[in-house]
Amino acid sequence: MEVRVEKDMIEIISFPGPDRSVTQEGLKRYKVSNRRYRNRRIGDFLKELHLTEGRNTGFGKILRAFEENGSPKPEFETDEDHSYFISRLFVHEAFLKEKESKNNQKGAEKEPKKGAERKLDILRRLEENPEITQVKLMEEFDLSRKQIQKIIKDLREEGLVERQGSNRSGRWIVKK
Repeated sequence: MEVRVEKDMIEIISFPGPDRSVTQEGLKRYKVSNRRYRNRRIGDFLKELHLTEGRNTGFGKILRAFEENGSPKPEFETDEDHSYFISRLFVHEAFLKEKESKNNQKGAEKEPKKGAERKLDILRRLEENPEITQVKLMEEFDLSRKQIQKIIKDLREEGLVERQGSNRSGRWIVKK
């Protein structure tokens, strides 16, 4: 799984792709009837974000949430071999304009990252540098020890990361 957070969208790429019952045409029409998870981590991730409750409820819930706040419809993509699945969730136009005007204000400070985005950044950092210490993470992300420990605890409980070896000389194992 790969998650990219861009200025105007979040793109989630999952390997392998969807079940064979999911078609390109169905994805374009947002009509999907699949009863099996192909990637449990993505299902659990979407549940954590309250975008789905269980199998096959994510599409409807995502579409309703986007429609209710006036966001552009998401895009879903796979190939004929179902080797990947891409979800593109676009940012609301008003939010982009609001962000732009904040960035143009003189002396405006960059807002700190929150929640899932911060967690994903830390997960990426652990993958890039498996020997990194919690102290280094505190410095790099400008977070307290307690905040880093909470994020690491959450990542461990979600089965995304584990520690191999001691706290001083060990390394992080990021699970895919």
